[in-house]
Amino acid sequence: MSTKVDPRQIHAQCIIKNTAHTSSQLTHLLTLYSKSRTQHHSRIILKLFSQVPSHDVVSWTSLISYFSNSTLSFHHFVSMLRHPTLPNQRTFASLFATCASLSKFYFGVQLHCVAYKLGVWCDAFSASGLINFYCKIRVCGSARKVLDEMPKRNGVCYSTLIVGFAQNMRAIDALGCFGEMRRWGLVSCMYSLSGVLRAVGEVAAAEQCRMIHGHCVVSGLGWNVVVGTALVDGYGKCGLIVEARGVFNELLGDMSIIGWNAMMSGYAQQGDKDLVVELFGLMEGNEIVPDEYTFLAILTAFSNAGLANAVKYWFEKMILDYGLEPWIEHYTCLIGVLGRVGRIADAERIALTMPYEADAAVWRTLLSSCAHHGEADMALVMSKRLLELNMYDDSAYVIVSNVLASAGRLDEVREVRKLMKHRRVSKEGGKSWIELPGEVHVFMAGDKTHVMTKEIYAKLVELREEILKLGYEPVIDDTLPEMDKVVKSEELWYHSEKLALAFALVSGAVPPGKALRIVKNLRICRDCHMAFKYISMVVNREIIVRDSNRYHKFFNGNCSCADFW
Repeated sequence: MSTKVDPRQIHAQCIIKNTAHTSSQLTHLLTLYSKSRTQHHSRIILKLFSQVPSHDVVSWTSLISYFSNSTLSFHHFVSMLRHPTLPNQRTFASLFATCASLSKFYFGVQLHCVAYKLGVWCDAFSASGLINFYCKIRVCGSARKVLDEMPKRNGVCYSTLIVGFAQNMRAIDALGCFGEMRRWGLVSCMYSLSGVLRAVGEVAAAEQCRMIHGHCVVSGLGWNVVVGTALVDGYGKCGLIVEARGVFNELLGDMSIIGWNAMMSGYAQQGDKDLVVELFGLMEGNEIVPDEYTFLAILTAFSNAGLANAVKYWFEKMILDYGLEPWIEHYTCLIGVLGRVGRIADAERIALTMPYEADAAVWRTLLSSCAHHGEADMALVMSKRLLELNMYDDSAYVIVSNVLASAGRLDEVREVRKLMKHRRVSKEGGKSWIELPGEVHVFMAGDKTHVMTKEIYAKLVELREEILKLGYEPVIDDTLPEMDKVVKSEELWYHSEKLALAFALVSGAVPPGKALRIVKNLRICRDCHMAFKYISMVVNREIIVRDSNRYHKFFNGNCSCADFW
């Protein structure tokens, strides 16, 4: 429960004591009302402001701050300049926050210029507000430039930039910024730590997550619930589910619904439906009310397991038993699992009748389902719908081209590729990376730039010979001419995830007995998936791959996804 005092109570006391008429008291009341930011106080704060005998920067800033979610703040700022009263760093911080929330790019840039001319742009409040503004409108380069040009950097600005990078999916920049902050000797706070942990989760940098956890403990923030929630989320996304549960259990009594959802999402990404449901029961036992994110984790878990009836059951349960309105993400889970189990017509019907306009993710999900079941005609329909939203979506061309090729409709394949070339659409390249102590190694398909290329390719030849003996056969389109099959087989063997795996084996950086962890930007292909099952038997080690959809744990010839992804 909030402990904030209603400013009207203090206002009433001042009226009773007959002190509400002094300039200092009126300004103090303005500040209290501005911090409350409750909309129905607007008439009171305007009346108070009119009663102030002489307006200074504090009273003007309080007025501007109160209307920080409205263009009225700009109106009052212009009035402030006309009086004239010069703004300070807190005034600019409030105005930059308004520009960020209302996406007022050009006004924000003009304010930046004014703050620069007045010499207050590099003060702590205005600089952090400016960095936040640029990050919120996705101009992170300008945010970085603000920090670089500051004569004296501070932890607040670094924390703001770290969070901004993380929110804009620029994980490497966030990690670099955090490291830079530590080299400057600046103290970490819960915001910088939660931001960098979000970045760590995005790239599944497991060792970095462990190191930052240690730093959290040393910094005295290991028991902070915000940091703890970020650790649960980071560990979960890195696939370190045991470590995530350990942090979760330590902070169980203080965990909000956000922490519970993070833990459930970690299990869901692993496809562990049983533990997701178990945690849901524990949540209700602790009187935590589930929300939309809770059910999204449950639906994701059952969708990853390919259990369409279970997904439908929980989808209806969230509506009927909990009165929650499904988001488009919930519908996408339902559509996805129905499509993957072959109920494509049912999935399409839901996509066309749900209370949301189907987005690219929905049509891409259906397109992938069509490809999985070899439904060439339906795949063409889905690709056209996807291209209506974005004609440069490479997946629409690539997936439907593969489906048509498998069906032997080569003339249509040539038409698709011709259209793709005409529109200058290039296929997103497969990229995989593996984290070793102190460094990350990135590989592209057919990559020969690594310093250990000779050893990597020799290891791949060795592995191929071994798994061929065990019965491995390359997963290649049967409609291809025999010569093309040979070429395709060679190309498949040098996919980025195979190169990353070979490097991990020849480098010796991962101790025997420890799992080999690889992260991939796309979904793992069927051939790599098949090969990794055999390789896990040859090397007698667990191989973990996080692709764009879920985690795959290969061991002893099996995968945790049960060949459903």
